[in-house]
Amino acid sequence: MFCNTSKEIGGLGHGLKRKEDARFIQGKGHYVDDIKLPGMLYMDIVRSPYAYAKILNIDASKALEIPGVLAVITGRDLEKYNLHWMPTLMSDTQMVLPTDTVMYYAQEVCAVIATERYIAADGVAAVEVEYEPMKPIVDAHKALDPGMPILRPDKGKTDNHIWHWEAGDREATDKLFANAEVVVKEQVYIPRIHVASIETCGCVADFDPIEAHLTMYMTTQAPHAIRTVIALVAGHVGLSEEKVRVIASDIGGGFGGKVPVYPGYVIAIAASVLIGKPVKWIEDRMENLQADSFARDYDMTCELAATKDGKIQGLRIKTLADHGYTDAAANPSKYPAGMFSICTGSYDYGVAFTEMDAVYTNKPPGGVAYRCSFRVTEAVHAIERMVDRLALEIGKDSAQLRMENFIKKEQFPYHSPLGWEYDSGDYGPALQKAMDIIGYDELRKEQAEKRKNGELMGIGICSFTEVVGAGPSKDFDILGIKMFDSAEIRVHPTGKAIARFGTKSQGQGHETTYAQIIAQELGIPAEHIHIEEGDTDTAPYGLGTYASRSTPTAGAAAAVAARKLRDKARKIAAYLLEVSEEDLEWEVGKFFVKGAPEKSKTIQELVFAAYTNHPQGMEAGFEATHYYDPPNLTFPFGSYICVVDIDKETGSIKIRRFVAIDDCGTIINPMIVEGQIHGGLTQGLAPAMFEELIYDEDGNMLNGSFMDYLVPTSVESPKWETGHTITPCPHHPIGAKGVGESPTVGAPPAIANAIIDALSHLGVTHIDIPITPLKVWNILVEKGVIEAVEAV
Repeated sequence: MFCNTSKEIGGLGHGLKRKEDARFIQGKGHYVDDIKLPGMLYMDIVRSPYAYAKILNIDASKALEIPGVLAVITGRDLEKYNLHWMPTLMSDTQMVLPTDTVMYYAQEVCAVIATERYIAADGVAAVEVEYEPMKPIVDAHKALDPGMPILRPDKGKTDNHIWHWEAGDREATDKLFANAEVVVKEQVYIPRIHVASIETCGCVADFDPIEAHLTMYMTTQAPHAIRTVIALVAGHVGLSEEKVRVIASDIGGGFGGKVPVYPGYVIAIAASVLIGKPVKWIEDRMENLQADSFARDYDMTCELAATKDGKIQGLRIKTLADHGYTDAAANPSKYPAGMFSICTGSYDYGVAFTEMDAVYTNKPPGGVAYRCSFRVTEAVHAIERMVDRLALEIGKDSAQLRMENFIKKEQFPYHSPLGWEYDSGDYGPALQKAMDIIGYDELRKEQAEKRKNGELMGIGICSFTEVVGAGPSKDFDILGIKMFDSAEIRVHPTGKAIARFGTKSQGQGHETTYAQIIAQELGIPAEHIHIEEGDTDTAPYGLGTYASRSTPTAGAAAAVAARKLRDKARKIAAYLLEVSEEDLEWEVGKFFVKGAPEKSKTIQELVFAAYTNHPQGMEAGFEATHYYDPPNLTFPFGSYICVVDIDKETGSIKIRRFVAIDDCGTIINPMIVEGQIHGGLTQGLAPAMFEELIYDEDGNMLNGSFMDYLVPTSVESPKWETGHTITPCPHHPIGAKGVGESPTVGAPPAIANAIIDALSHLGVTHIDIPITPLKVWNILVEKGVIEAVEAV
């Protein structure tokens, strides 16, 4: 049946139900732990109880006496094959298993291979490790002090400094600050947190000794990049890249935490190669929380310069980043601090300077991006906190201050003082829409009345600019591989299609949105387009899904590949209709002769002709591949407003309302966009009020389970109110920008600003996140709002 409207085919802008949900809601998803192979063995890992200690002895004799325990693998075993170190995506190196010294709490020490999972766990309990504990470096500020142990002598280091990075004009910025009418300054700390996805990390390593071929079933967001890393590691045992296949099936959440290569993957590979059988390794929740997927841990000195009437003139930020024992995150090569230089935000001012130093400490490897584009969350938190701080300093309404300083629509493309070219934006209408929906002016009046009665109510705003879509090859790579992405579309003679991509969904709805893009471009109904990702033997090479790059890169590749096919269809239509190509017009799903719409050929007819009756000399078939290298990143934006009420007796915080207005350019599927925003807002609530990984002075993690590490549930999450504006990206084939990470960027400062606003009349200018009831209660005691005798 011919469909001739975008809505009928499930094209752009329509709320098509997610194609993948049918299997998920019936419990038919297929995850790595569902994989069972003949003769499969199980791996469990012995982990260090110390953050820094020498390994004096590993006694595996009792473990090997347990029936079913087949092997205990140590760092010395891997050292024989040069497998005890591996590269990271940050171009650093990381221990797979230590040979002499453990460097962080819960580090992998050795691995037990057994016939059953519970037997492997028994083996882990039976391994006896003798340690000599040493005093760890836990405080990043002390990492560079004289006399501190050098944690990475293997890197030729004489101190614990990893790298220094800076952007902007230091001299001009310092001069401006020296002469500014108003300067506000705050120390802003964003603590280390964890992605805490539903599914932990895991893999099944299946080495075929006859074919010398390795198949890795694993929870990875970037199958091809991981295959390249595995090939680099496994090359020591004779495996080259064409002999490595990575398969990522369904994934229960990633959020950046499933981009890196973890030691467990390499140990499982080594075990499978050495034993010749498949080896499965699945983390438990405590292992996941304690040893991988860490983000942030940034201490920022933030300064904003302005005139007395509120014209922002300059920004200066100095950051110390605690990256733990290894710089483990993906590294866009030109920007070792990631995209932190987006910290100038949505505002128009002339100069800025930011610098960052990363240091090694005795914490697990850090630097993973948590559902944000490589430090954008930290950058947005810094500027949005400082704009509110300036508003408080000069006595101006925070919404008015933002409106007066926004980059104007006619200034785009806008060149920021830190080197970015913002592609497009229209910030004022987004903030105004949020203000209108929430009733901003009335809320301010209500707040003033409540303060007279001693009640605590706050209103917080965040107007953010995101930067996503890594990335243009001129700027970005991982391990030297340019950050393009890919799409391959193959349409069968009956007009049904299969499309394969180099990305990998972890819940973003790729099977639906990619099909909608292709449907819009070719006129084939989305329900007739099958989407595949995650298998390096079938998908074209791509850099994976993170940093909201799927739609800006792979979505663009899909659109361009589909247009290649439409161009071929036009040639076939001209041949069949006996007219020139210039005489044809395109309507969704068909070509017709100008002035004679009854003379037409549907896309299904044209596809069939590509296999049966195409012009002489034309290559048969109907398929196309495109590798898309974007000319620039994309810059989605939004304005969020949060209203909180605080119980001054207990310090408890209630989010009364939260309005989120996002602009992600062209919207492919409004239902999926709304779902992504709702989930992202809850993940933004988490670090704002709940999440923080806590270490004691000996480097022990004090909250390494869900009994102590708090994540919000539906009980704690408020009702999110969402809306949008649409400012298409001028350089993207369909004008899309990406949206999945925007809410995790915008929500924390909006919530923090609201809570601080509720206390600002008491002289409170800043509180570090997470802002907990206890922190608020202690402030209320300190300010005399609560009698000191009530404090405990």
